[in-house]
Amino acid sequence: MTPAEIAAVLICILFGVLAVLQLALVFGAPIGHFAWGGADRVLPRAKRIGSIVAIVLYAVFGWVFLMKAGLVPMALPEIVVDVAAWVITAYFAIGIAMNAISRSKPERYTMTPVAIVLTVLSLIIALG
Repeated sequence: MTPAEIAAVLICILFGVLAVLQLALVFGAPIGHFAWGGADRVLPRAKRIGSIVAIVLYAVFGWVFLMKAGLVPMALPEIVVDVAAWVITAYFAIGIAMNAISRSKPERYTMTPVAIVLTVLSLIIALG
């Protein structure tokens, strides 16, 4: 397997873990201090909707990266996949800073490293 293929598999596994976290938040698990700024232990309705959107985005991001790495058939024009991979990579890079400045220590200490890993894996895929 190429580095991009390995990174694509790893990032999809990480997306799966993050989706489980978001799903737990949707169903009211008292772990809100790990997400969305950490202000709410149990997320209010609006943030729960945000968690649902995050799950959908993880699936879309995973699909894009799997296409970019050549692990699934290209269902979009290659230029669209290439640009999307770079946009997602930039999004995760911004996420490093956003998580690093969170007022919630659990979010800051847990999600900042996750954002770093997402950025590095995304970069490997985008460059692949």
